[in-house]
Amino acid sequence: MPELPDLEAYRSFFNRRIPGVGINAVTVSIPLVVRVPKDDFIATLTGNVFGEVERRGKFILFSLRSGDYLAIHPMLTGRFQYRRPQEKRQPKTCFVLALSNGDELRYFDDRRMGKVYLVKEGAFDVMPLFGELGPEPLSEQFTEEVFRERLRRFRGQIKSVIRNESLVAGIGNAYADEILFAAGVHPYRKRAELSPEDESRLYQAIRSVLGQAAAIVTERVEKEGLPVDEYRDHLKVHRRGGQPCPTPSCGKPLTEITAAQRITTFCRHCQK
Repeated sequence: MPELPDLEAYRSFFNRRIPGVGINAVTVSIPLVVRVPKDDFIATLTGNVFGEVERRGKFILFSLRSGDYLAIHPMLTGRFQYRRPQEKRQPKTCFVLALSNGDELRYFDDRRMGKVYLVKEGAFDVMPLFGELGPEPLSEQFTEEVFRERLRRFRGQIKSVIRNESLVAGIGNAYADEILFAAGVHPYRKRAELSPEDESRLYQAIRSVLGQAAAIVTERVEKEGLPVDEYRDHLKVHRRGGQPCPTPSCGKPLTEITAAQRITTFCRHCQK
């Protein structure tokens, strides 16, 4: 699933290429993911022109000269291609935008779980979940005081809590593992059991892990292009069960547990 660092990389990639570029033609091959009538979707986009690309949580927002936004929530398997028309399309390509610069912007989705909207500026809350999003974790407004105050509204295991986008936007399963490892917090600890010191380390880990990952992924996307799957080889623990803990003074095998179709990887020794 694309998470904040991935979508930040997509945003940067597109902002270097498509502002001011027109949409010459629109092809919709899998209408299921488009949450507006197909004819309206084609009519609104055809002849329109891209502005800046924005992001909110796990939504990527393509502004258009008409005042509309092409808003995409990729969910689990939604991805993008930016290719010349003659280059092969990915299976399950849902729609293709033929651009005035000769390229194509494509959206494909293996499980067809993503959601694609056309919304007016200022009307984003019509999209399910958008109005419930918490603060952006890399914004100046997301201070430690804000985090602590919001965190204490939640109950349950801390990994589930920090994945809840009404607490803070953009954190998914993979980066939750990385954040909790960096903070030295066990993923199955109850939120109410955290000390003020735990909360402080968790806040710092959210900022540092996501900030560093966004820079790494953005650089790779710019050099290597949009990936079919997310770049994950820079992660320290997620999906590395059985490998040595990366903490030099530890080195014990990482634990990996699958529950509710989600993989959780952590160090039982470094994350008490």
